[in-house]
Amino acid sequence: MSAPKATKAHQSRSVARLAAIQALYQMEVSGVGAEAVVREFVDHRFDADMEGEPLAQADEQFFAQIVRGVVADQAQIDQMIAKRLAKDWRLDRLDATVRSILRAGAFELSHLKEIPTEIVIDEYLEIAKSFFEGVEPGFVNGALDAIARHERV
Repeated sequence: MSAPKATKAHQSRSVARLAAIQALYQMEVSGVGAEAVVREFVDHRFDADMEGEPLAQADEQFFAQIVRGVVADQAQIDQMIAKRLAKDWRLDRLDATVRSILRAGAFELSHLKEIPTEIVIDEYLEIAKSFFEGVEPGFVNGALDAIARHERV
């Protein structure tokens, strides 16, 4: 009986991570604040359905923790990411979705150390693969791995 529960909990965190990426992206392109976006997702998006099918349940608290955490520590998180970029490459040159993925992943790696490193990296790598077919997933994997090696010693 506990295996399906673990799977459901894992799935709800996966949905929360994807929603956090979408929220962080939305905040960046629209300038809307964290609390407004968290409220919008909780009030309107998490109970929505796609083409008549209900969306998987999201861990709403985990979602909010990621979004608020990235915003609260964005300067520190951006520094962690910037250190992994090629020389003379700036964070603002990255695709906004890649920035959102890296920020959320770096937040989890640096602040939610009870979550195993492999799970964090794998989850964000899968999200990157769902958005990109080129070099971006490999870049996300490498950057998060480097951040993990520094943050989780």
